[in-house]
Amino acid sequence: MNTETPRKSRRRRGPLISAAAVACAAATAAAGLIALNTSDGGAGTAEAAPAAAGNAAKAAGAGALIWRDEFNRPAGTAPDGGKWNVEVNGDGGGNGELQYYTNRRDNLAHDGNGNMVITARKGNPGDYQCHYGYCQYTSGRMNTAGKFEHAYGRFEARIQIPIGQGIWPAFWMLGNDLGQVGWPNSGEIDIMENIGSQPADVHGSLHGPGYSGGNPITGSYYHPQGWAFADTFHTFAVEWSPNSITWFVDGNAYQTFTPADTRGNPWVYDHPFFMILNVAVGGSWPGAPDASTQFPQQMKVDYVRVYDLG
Repeated sequence: MNTETPRKSRRRRGPLISAAAVACAAATAAAGLIALNTSDGGAGTAEAAPAAAGNAAKAAGAGALIWRDEFNRPAGTAPDGGKWNVEVNGDGGGNGELQYYTNRRDNLAHDGNGNMVITARKGNPGDYQCHYGYCQYTSGRMNTAGKFEHAYGRFEARIQIPIGQGIWPAFWMLGNDLGQVGWPNSGEIDIMENIGSQPADVHGSLHGPGYSGGNPITGSYYHPQGWAFADTFHTFAVEWSPNSITWFVDGNAYQTFTPADTRGNPWVYDHPFFMILNVAVGGSWPGAPDASTQFPQQMKVDYVRVYDLG
């Protein structure tokens, strides 16, 4: 099923998931991380070891584990269709991205070692057509629209991100009323974004009416040693309550936004959202790959978990 969801370029992200697709799919820096708040407004496998998830929840100060995918399926198998939709399109995400999102296992598959792997590749094995013509790259994108949509809680994933000029991995959420009210009125919560040419930075943002595209409420984590986040797995999370959203890396809070930060615009984070994982190639924020970019590039996701905040 084509569930073409919009993503904003960090400096601009545009529309498009159809109502039919939605209906169908239905703080402080710490531990070696520096927070750069740019707002203008004011290994565990829980199925194999349930205690691990419980300990993570306790460490996070969260409540009950209410949803999870531990990605413990055989190598080469597709995402769990009971939990995820696989998006198929070459529309560029509203950002001029260059990839075609496929449902091929060489772009999106379990690795047999407890990870979901999203692989961006150079080439066009399916003769795919993109918005700009013959596609140059393929990648993968998956979402929980219509399968898991929830308001409030701790949304967390343990991820090893890719690296390189023009590579754009993300873990993010969109409001489930997207098909009715459109973007950005539905709201967008970017839990983690990175552009591969800046490997020591990850970003967290809000997009809503009056603060979207090139004008989000946003901040970033910078690794002071200059270590690439691609070097190993890191845990990225938000804790979302009715009147605040706080971002974390590896358990360390680095920014909180509240209704006071929306510059007098609506706070639209009061209804269920669905989650998205993807690796884009090119686009208005990261720019196109160049001769320095090595392919394939992989984003490995150890788990995604959602907790009640208790």
